[in-house]
Amino acid sequence: QVRLVESGGGLVQPGGSLRLSCAASGFTFSGYTMSWYRQAPGKERELVAAITSGDGSTNYRDRFTISRDNAKNTVYLQMNSLKPEDTAVYYCKARKIRGVFGTVVAEYWGQGTQVTVSS
Repeated sequence: QVRLVESGGGLVQPGGSLRLSCAASGFTFSGYTMSWYRQAPGKERELVAAITSGDGSTNYRDRFTISRDNAKNTVYLQMNSLKPEDTAVYYCKARKIRGVFGTVVAEYWGQGTQVTVSS
């Protein structure tokens, strides 16, 4: 059974930090690109960070850093200097591609974890 389970969300004050975790099981984690998305109420889901199986990463907010630990089948999102506009449900996604055209072989989503930034 494929599972992606996010954790680490919660309530934090502006300027604070959180580290989200996404624990994967049921597939070969090391062969997948992992990413974090977020969705605030009334807004579209947006990509916030991605990391390839080779540890090449892109962080779309300079306050956020994605990383992975293949030995633990876990991807992380370190979030610093949090702002109220960072409030959202954060989702973990796994994707496997093949070939020069990047054909998607498999894609999985977690259930999300709530992050609330408020005084």
